[in-house]
Amino acid sequence: MIEKLIDWYERNKRNLPWRDTRDPYKIWVSEIILQQTRVEQGRGYYLKFLERFPDVKTLAEATQEEVLMLWQGLGYYSRARNMHAAAMQVMQSYGGDFPDNYQELLKLKGIGPYTAAAVASFAFNKPHPAIDGNVNRVISRLFLVEQPVNSRQGQKVINDIAVQLIPHHDPATYNQAMMEFGALQCVPSKPVCPSCPLKDNCLAFREKKVDTLPVKVKSKVPWARYLNYLVVEDGHSGKIMLTKRENQKDIWYNLYEFPVIESATPLEAEKLVALQEFKQWIPGNEYKLQAQVIKKKHQLSHQTIHAYFWRITAKDKEAENTGKQKPAGFVENLHNYPLPRLISSFAEENLENFQKK
Repeated sequence: MIEKLIDWYERNKRNLPWRDTRDPYKIWVSEIILQQTRVEQGRGYYLKFLERFPDVKTLAEATQEEVLMLWQGLGYYSRARNMHAAAMQVMQSYGGDFPDNYQELLKLKGIGPYTAAAVASFAFNKPHPAIDGNVNRVISRLFLVEQPVNSRQGQKVINDIAVQLIPHHDPATYNQAMMEFGALQCVPSKPVCPSCPLKDNCLAFREKKVDTLPVKVKSKVPWARYLNYLVVEDGHSGKIMLTKRENQKDIWYNLYEFPVIESATPLEAEKLVALQEFKQWIPGNEYKLQAQVIKKKHQLSHQTIHAYFWRITAKDKEAENTGKQKPAGFVENLHNYPLPRLISSFAEENLENFQKK
């Protein structure tokens, strides 16, 4: 079976930039970027990231804000913060060289079992199975694993099978082949089983259960949040007020956004301006609130953001700190700050000064 798989891989593999290297830093960068990111989108970010941070030293010496700026638009920003922290770990604890074994790799910030196995395998040719969503699907179908792949029991079954399968000779190619097979051949819906080179080895194909595997435990329904963004613009200079998110337990930590007031339900203008939080951001009565409010829906893995952007003209004077956010004050160029995609997309569509890059 493994020979068939490798043969398929050599004939069908995609030309991806991170496959042309054994450099653990470049492999690590690609693996972190490709978490929760499609290959087509990740490729551009990978090349841009390596152009700015060609090695672990330059990444460790950068500021977190520089890293977040480059990550802007990819989402799941904890990945970028963890990468920065891990780069500093490599410099401080390993003399700038990535550890070449699985257990030491696991000690780096943001590296879990999959990423540790991928780096150990692709960079150092160590026989650790790299089990991502594609591999979960391939193994569950080949071996008719009917336990949920996102449960502890299912993961143990998958891992035990993967450990038995991986060859000690060239495990890197095997791991790449398994992942590519899941991405291109054994796809989630409507796989072309009749032409599959592994169909004779596939228990799910034999039992006509391909469409029911892998089994997954249903995730929780995302909860709704209502965010009222105050897009405060100085009437004279055109500068925009920004704040920095500093709650480590919330989304978008250390990114910038407009002053925000969270509410349990959508707000009318009269209720918004009567709130104490609004008066702290916009003290006094010297402001003009536009009648039009722009609504945006933004889907995260566990949250559905209902955003309301209120355009406000006010004088350039510092808002009081509510204790929840740190004002950056009025800024001239939003491009100088790392912004969540929700904020940058609004700015691209509605703010002239953001378009003048």
